[in-house]
Amino acid sequence: MKQATLYVVSTPIGNREDISHRAIEVLKDVDLIAAEDTRHTGVLLKHFGISNRLISYYDQNERKRAAELVNVLQSGQSVALVSDAGTPAISDPGYHLVKQASEAGIPVVPIPGASSLLSALVVSGLPTDRFLFEGFLPRKKGRKTALESIAEFDGSVVIFESGHRIERTLHDLLSSCGNRKVAVCRELTKKFETVYRGNLDQVLDNWGTGSKKGEFVVVMGKPGLA
Repeated sequence: MKQATLYVVSTPIGNREDISHRAIEVLKDVDLIAAEDTRHTGVLLKHFGISNRLISYYDQNERKRAAELVNVLQSGQSVALVSDAGTPAISDPGYHLVKQASEAGIPVVPIPGASSLLSALVVSGLPTDRFLFEGFLPRKKGRKTALESIAEFDGSVVIFESGHRIERTLHDLLSSCGNRKVAVCRELTKKFETVYRGNLDQVLDNWGTGSKKGEFVVVMGKPGLA
């Protein structure tokens, strides 16, 4: 019987070739793959010739499914946790399963790989020695508090955002944090990857010429950065 192990597997954020050889081998070998979207992950598995059992694990069923998966692990089976893109538990489901598995004494093994957070940070041209990862800002309740906290942080700030809310978020950052330097990264590792750099007001002034489609990562510099 295989040792019961939970593998937290990073998958590509856009370019399928960014998956690691180790990740492919783990996805082939485990007894079960817990996926944020089984259809999305199924396409990835098919691309690499992997045929394995899939079970859904997403925001709405995360707590209930985490307990079920711990039972699977305790029966001696191995499980791989994946999200639609990037590393599980980073603004994606994963926390509850990892917490419950570790509390049950089950080994949890990371299989590192692509991360839009780190990809954006290293291409931003902004300081990387100290940064705050904010994930997605609250849409309504708590948004003002989150922006106030960001404004007080003395380092770079990384924020995830969707295409239909990116312009609003840039305006809110300008109002709350002042005219700081930013790098707005769109569709990282994909065909239409673009990085908009400049002060917040410059990026917003030129926003009409840029596409608002896709997924964005905003990296904002600290106050007073030259």
